[in-house]
Parts: sequence; C-alpha cells; structure tokens
Amino acid sequence: MAYFTQVKAKNKQGFKWVCVLEGPPDPVTGERRQIARRGETKKEALARAEEVVRKLKEDGIDEAKVKHLTFEEVAKDWHNVYSRGNVKPNTIRVRKNEISVLLRYIAKAKISKITPKMHQDILNDLDDKGYARVTIEGVHVTANMIYKYAIKHKIIKNNPAAGAVIPTKPLTVEEVENNSIKEKYLEKTELEDFLKACWEYGTFQDVAVFYLLAFSGLRSGELLSLKWSDINFETNEIRITKTMYNPNCNMRKYLLTTPKTKGSIRTVDVDETVIELLKRHKENQEKEKKLRGEDEEYHNGNFVFCHKNGYPYVQRNLIMWMERLIKHTNITKKATPHIFRHTHISMLAEAGVDLPTIMKRVGHEDQETTLKIYTHVTEKMKKNANDKIKNYFKDILNHKKQQEM
Repeated sequence: MAYFTQVKAKNKQGFKWVCVLEGPPDPVTGERRQIARRGETKKEALARAEEVVRKLKEDGIDEAKVKHLTFEEVAKDWHNVYSRGNVKPNTIRVRKNEISVLLRYIAKAKISKITPKMHQDILNDLDDKGYARVTIEGVHVTANMIYKYAIKHKIIKNNPAAGAVIPTKPLTVEEVENNSIKEKYLEKTELEDFLKACWEYGTFQDVAVFYLLAFSGLRSGELLSLKWSDINFETNEIRITKTMYNPNCNMRKYLLTTPKTKGSIRTVDVDETVIELLKRHKENQEKEKKLRGEDEEYHNGNFVFCHKNGYPYVQRNLIMWMERLIKHTNITKKATPHIFRHTHISMLAEAGVDLPTIMKRVGHEDQETTLKIYTHVTEKMKKNANDKIKNYFKDILNHKKQQEM
C-alpha cells in the first residue's frame, strides 16, 4: 500500500508529493525498510518509489544508503571481519599491506562507481612501476575478496576485479638461465662444502642448525619454533606442530602459530647422526644455562635454538649465519636457509624415495616446486644409469659395432 503526503518544495515555492512504500527487509539486519520518494505529482512520486523497490527486490541494493560508501570504508570493514577468521597473523598483515597499495589509487572512490577498467589500470600501473608479479597477484586477490564482500552485503552488484588480467612480462634469457631448477637446491658436493664450513668456521650451534635443516626438510619457522619436548631421542623423531611468527624481528615479541597447512603437521624421522648433534647441543645449552644461574630475565620457553636469555631466534638470525658461512665456500648460488628444504627433497629423490612419501615428509600441499626438483633429479639419475650401462657393457656394444662393419 502506498502512503502520500505533501511537503514544501526545497525552493519553498509550491509543494511536492512524497510517496512511501514498504520495501523488502534489510538483508543484513532484517529490519523493516520504508522507501520514500518525491515527485511533482502523486504519479511521479509513486513511479520513483516503485523503481527503488523493484531494484531492491532484484539485487537487494539500497542505492541511497550505499552510494556514498568509499572503497576505504568497505575495505576496512572487510579486513575487520577477515582478521577475525581462522587466518594466520602473517596473512592478515600481508592483506593489510595489499589494501594500503589499493588505497593509494581508490581510497576515496565511491565503491559503487569503481569499474573493471579502474581495477585493471591499477594492476597495469603496478606492473609499469616494476612491482613483482606475486605482489600484483596479491593486490588483485585482496581487491577481489573486498568486492565479493561488498556484493554479499548488497553494496555493489558486480565485481570490478572479475576477469582482470595479471600483467606478465616475457622472461629474458638471463632470467631463464638464473631460474634453473638447479639453482633451487644444493648439489651433494655443495652441501658437503657448506657443512664443512659450519665445522671449520661456525659454532657448534651452526652445525646443529644446518644439519637439521638439510636432513629434515623443515621450514625455517618450523625449526625456530622447535621445543625440546618436540624431539623424541628414543625413536629419533621430531614432531612439527607449530611455526615461528615474528615480523618485527623482536625476540621478545614472538608468536607461535600453527604450521603453514594441515599437511605441515607431521612427524619426521631423523638420522641418528643428526640426533646425536642435537643431544650435544642440548648439553651445551644446559651448561650455558647453569653458568647463568638464577636469572629473572631468563625466558624458560624450552626452545631448541635460542639466545642465552632463553628467547628464540628469528628468521633473520638464520639468514645472517648462512651469509657468514657461505663466504667460506665455493657456492655461487643465491642461497637462503630455504634452499636446505629443497636440498632435502633432492636428497630423498636421489635416494629413490617416491614422490607421495616426499610430499608427506616435507609437509607440502603445493607440489609444484617439489615435483620440479623430483623430476629433475630422477631424470638426471636415469641419464646417469644409461651412462653406467654403456660404460659397463662397452665391450659388448663395441663387439656389435665390429660385427656390423
């Protein structure tokens, strides 16, 4: 039913008709909505009110309510909801950074006015400014989630990020050569070279850290979060249930979170040689603690790798140790501690371990890099096997050639 009233016109000359219709309830709050529109005549006011009600019934969007909402306001609402979900702190931080990139372009833009071209222009401009593809992809994904949130809450009808193209530059010859899968892991001789440097130029803790990384496949964060209670010295097993989160590299402000994926929660059996190194490291640690005596500043977190005050190391420490040690080797690869994870995969492949078992051991759900390393190593093994056959049976092969002559 329509209700009509007359009100004075804004210019105070004459009157206008106001038509009030019952609209569909608010989809979010469920509250009653009454739609009021003005017109020179009853017919005009009714037609305007009916048009609004029709649109509300079709897509649920109250244009008068949302037309002034900016992208920044909606992005803030989305991030508030997103950060309360089952999301890791580091992911929340990354999403916030990606929002800040988007705000440089469309912070005050009315979200209902943002077009697919505007979104594509943002991606193109980031590409022109030399941003990495992974960064541009992240910005696109975050924008996509914000727009989907806006659609869900009846703020916009269409997603401006749908169908966008992530700019891709063709690889140069240098990039192709530097991106070789061989660059992602250490060959056996390189691993021997690095571990030798640990013994000759590093501390015993360096030895324990890098032997464990190389022979377990642990991620850096998983290694740094290890507690002595995670190591079973009787069965030579290590239980991985957490990872270290410390974006500000402040040892006192660390946070232990669940691993990267569900598949990352696992138990890894470790060679007894590495276990013996860990036992010796534990003894050294206990001696240091005893020398320190009673100290209220000591953080009794039971961490396997920690400062003398008990607080755990951060990823930056591992990088610094590796940079210091690699200078004493002939390794020319751009290596970070993560290379030992890939090295472990190559070691398993070379030892004849099947791909599913390798995936389970290293806690990989995304198998792209693992598969590339596995394929590269196994293909190299097949080639070596063929060379060995040729060498071993060269007399017979040469005999056949002689017969043919």
